[in-house]
Parts: sequence; C-alpha cells; structure tokens
Amino acid sequence: MTDITYRLAQKRNIVTPLPGPRSSALAQRRRAAVAAGVGSTAPVYAVDADGGVIVDADGNSFIDLGAGIAVTTVGASHPAVAAAIADQATHFTHTCFMVTPYEGYVQVAELLNTLTPGDHEKRTALFNSGAEAVENAIKVARLATGRPAVVAFDNAYHGRTNLTMALTAKSMPYKSQFGPFAPEVYRMPASYPLRDEAGLTGEEAARRAISRIETQIGAQSLAAIIIEPIQGEGGFIVPAPGFLSTLTAWAKDNGVVFIADEVQTGFARTGAWFASEHDDIVPDIVTMAKGIAGGMPLSAVTGRAELMDAVYTGGLGGTYGGNPVTCAAAIAALGVMRELDLPGRARVIETSVVSRLSALAEEVDVIGEVRGRGAMLAIEIVKPGTLEPDAALTKAIAAEALSQGVLILTCGTFGNVIRLLPPLVIGDDLLDEGITVLTDIIREKASHQ
Repeated sequence: MTDITYRLAQKRNIVTPLPGPRSSALAQRRRAAVAAGVGSTAPVYAVDADGGVIVDADGNSFIDLGAGIAVTTVGASHPAVAAAIADQATHFTHTCFMVTPYEGYVQVAELLNTLTPGDHEKRTALFNSGAEAVENAIKVARLATGRPAVVAFDNAYHGRTNLTMALTAKSMPYKSQFGPFAPEVYRMPASYPLRDEAGLTGEEAARRAISRIETQIGAQSLAAIIIEPIQGEGGFIVPAPGFLSTLTAWAKDNGVVFIADEVQTGFARTGAWFASEHDDIVPDIVTMAKGIAGGMPLSAVTGRAELMDAVYTGGLGGTYGGNPVTCAAAIAALGVMRELDLPGRARVIETSVVSRLSALAEEVDVIGEVRGRGAMLAIEIVKPGTLEPDAALTKAIAAEALSQGVLILTCGTFGNVIRLLPPLVIGDDLLDEGITVLTDIIREKASHQ
C-alpha cells in the first residue's frame, strides 16, 4: 500500500470519561426521539472519521477496528469518494434509473461483472442494502429455475427483512417474535471446524448437508443454496477446505443456483476481491453491499446472464436502487481499492495480526481459536480449558477496549467472538497500537478467570 495523507491525526486520545457530556446529551435526545429497538455498540456519538480513527462529540479519538461493520474499507471520508459524491450531487441526486437512466449505474454494473469470480457472461442489478440484494437474488433463482425451496445454513446471517430473517439462523436479536417468516426456507448444517466432530472434513460436512437436502427437500424442488463463504455474524467461521467446492459441484449437477452472500466478505476484505476466490469456487450469483461504495448505501446482485435475464422487464428494481450519488461513490471507492492494492493490504494485516493473536492464544486459556482471512479476523472466547462459549467475558473485553480508546465488535451464534474489521487504509502503527491494547486486555482478563 502506498503512503496515505490523512486529514485527521491518526492517534488514540481519550480526553473525557466515556460517554462524555456531549455524547450523554445526545443519548438523552435519542431516548426521546429514536425507537428503542435500534441499538448501538458504543455510547459515544461520532462527529468525524478518517483513516483508522473515529472522533466523538467530546473530542475523544478512537482506533477503529470495526469499519462500520466492514463498510469503510477505504476509510470513512476518503477524499476521492467525498469528491465524487460532491461532484455528482451538483448535477443530480436522483432521477430513478427506472425512469431516466444514467451512466453511473451502467459503469458500476460493468465493474462488478468484471470483478466478481468467473469469466462467464454476467448481468448486474443494483439495490440499497445487503438484505435487499439477498431478497432479489432469491427472486431471480426462483423464477429462473421454477422451483420454490431455498437452503440456508446454521450460523447464517442474511438480513433483517422478512425473507432474510427466515434465512438468518440466530433468533436474538434478529428474529425473535417477528414471525411468521417466508416459507420454503430450509436450514442445513454448515462447516464449523472448531465445533464439528473431530476429523470431519469439509467434503464430509458438505455431504452431510447434501444428504439432508436430498431426503428432506429433493433437488428437483430446490431453487438455490445461499451461503456466506466466510460466515459473518455467526462468528467469522471459515469452512473447512472442500466444503464450498463440494456444495457448488452438487448444485451445478442438479440445476440448483449457488448464491454466495459476499455482503460482508466482498471488496478486498479477505485478501481477495471476493472470499469465494479462496476456495476456487465460481458462484452462479453473488450478492454484495457494505464495502462497495465507501460508506454510501448501495448493494448489488451479479449473476450469470441467463439467470439474471430470465426475469421479465420490471421484475427487478426499486426507486432508489443504484442512486447516482452512491454509484459515483462506488466507482471512486473501487478505484481507490485498485490504486492502493487493498486486497494485498488485507493480506499484510492478516500476517501481522494473526501472528500476534496466535501467540496470545498459546499464552492464555480463554481463546478457543483465532481464525479468519485478510482483515476479517476473529478471536473465539471460551471458558478456561474448554470450548464452552463465554459471552460475558467477550462483552467485558469489548467494553474495556472502548474505555481505552479502541472500538471492536463482537459477533457469533453464542455471542462469544471478537471480530476485527479495521479499515484497510489504517496505518501500521495505529493498527499495532490497537492490537496491543486488545491483547493486553485479554491477557489481564484471562488472569482473573
């Protein structure tokens, strides 16, 4: 990665108790105005962000190891993205592509058709959110195959809309009491190497799922299999080698559409443009969002031309899908990713961080596993000497990190996984400092278990 000039000082600096008075005042206003069901990880309110830091309303500066849940890959205010947004906004902010189309939408589609895995002919449709992309991918698969059923997996997360809640595995806080959900969605066991029975290979885990599909659903009724190549909210679970390739081969043999949900894993995050590349698989359809547009709300579905073009005119779309300002942001963000070789940067981050976390795992007995790819890394926290999840300790580690000026996120089906998603433009020194703070906290907490 070439040198970057940052707009804000890239340093951790806590100047008030957390939350500070201005964040506390905003929290009071929030309680009177914002629905209680909308949660936030941190009690501080952001006013600025750049590179690897977030500054709150009280002047506290935090090291950002969350990137807005893998969104601000190029930083939260990259000058190329900000300039593209401003320029497009001076011309027009909206016409609706379905009314009067514009070049930006077409250009984003061309870029995605080139970037996504496979050299087959592709088509792309643009939307607003990851969940919306997933819903439309399922629509395409059902119409193109004429089949109703969809298979998702244990530990999956695909969104919060009605259909995507049905696909999502975890009940709280995503699904509880929000049903009934969309029908013809079936859940199968995934590959979770840390928690699978000893010796289970990826191919065997896939065959286990395939056997249940064939007996419980029948291939002739199955429109699509959808899976995250690395499961995100479920715990940054990297499947065992052979799992994804065995599933894709079976899907191809049976006319089943294989959908890779790359909403969190896409756009350089895992050390490749898309996580599917690590397993040498070529999905029929890829869903994307998060890192695509430098923080602007944009998502996409890219798939085989014969699948995407099977949908009748007017069957795909939406008022804001592929908004011209978000398209301009995406074009700029993708250009920055290429210019800075951010897939390569993610691999450098992996090498640096994993070596330190693995050494810590040898030292303390509360780390069940360190895993992940690129700058999508996880620490699974367990009770000492066991594989029993320790969600309380995970929460305590995250809270202490915030108090010391490092923002980290948690995830996992059992709530016991620390996930690290730094912006890929974070500087080495700042990243090193953030990891040092985190490892010191884990070491200290482990000594009291």
